Amino acid sequence: MKVVILAGGLPSTIDEENEKKPKPMAEIGGRPILWHIMKQYSAFGYNDFIICTGYKGEMIKDYFMNFYIYQSDITVNLQTNHVDIHRKKTEDWNVSVMDTGLNSTITERIMTIRRYLEDDPYFLVAYGDCVSDISIQKLVEQHLEEQKLVTMAVSRPTGRNQILPINEDGHMDMEKKPRIRDAWVNACNLVFSAEIFQYLNEGKFFLEEKMMDTFGRDGRIGVYRHEGFWSPMETFRDRHLLETMWNHKQAPWKIWED
Repeated sequence: MKVVILAGGLPSTIDEENEKKPKPMAEIGGRPILWHIMKQYSAFGYNDFIICTGYKGEMIKDYFMNFYIYQSDITVNLQTNHVDIHRKKTEDWNVSVMDTGLNSTITERIMTIRRYLEDDPYFLVAYGDCVSDISIQKLVEQHLEEQKLVTMAVSRPTGRNQILPINEDGHMDMEKKPRIRDAWVNACNLVFSAEIFQYLNEGKFFLEEKMMDTFGRDGRIGVYRHEGFWSPMETFRDRHLLETMWNHKQAPWKIWED
């Protein structure tokens, strides 16, 4: 099952550099948040990635083109340009980096890479600016058991997220008015059935709105409720908190072994 990572949004507002990076390239502990997300999926055996880029996608391409070098110790002879690689370290990943447009919606990005997914009955989607300790395996298992169009991982809000109308049975209830005390938000990890492409051929709407308004009313959205750790990285405060957790070896999303 392939993992689609949405990495095409606006420049990061949490970088102090004048030349802004794409949001997924903003770093935690010296590594892009994109790397952290991929390590989570890889820990569950999902190593085939399609990264949908937009703003400064060339920075993401460069990162993976030189990934082996970035991870290893090297000696460079500047006269001959010969490179010796000493401590060799890399990942067992297959990574496709696709330019899906600067101002594209999520729907348009997914439609752009459709031809790379047509042989798969299911695929995973992750946002490129969130980390969590969500069990990807349990998320997938629930999707396969319920056979919904979409299964969305939801978590408790951090304080600035759209609250979703989820009832006591764990389903979308568009007639329900969400209450803060039992609020849930999109936790940025989803499983899609390939059937979704029958509904996305217009491509101009925002996927989350379509899911809430149509798929939610039709009972086609499964909800995987995650009570553990989840956090977007949208502000300096978010980044500082995640960086502090990482530096103190208390990062809940680090579920992999070094």
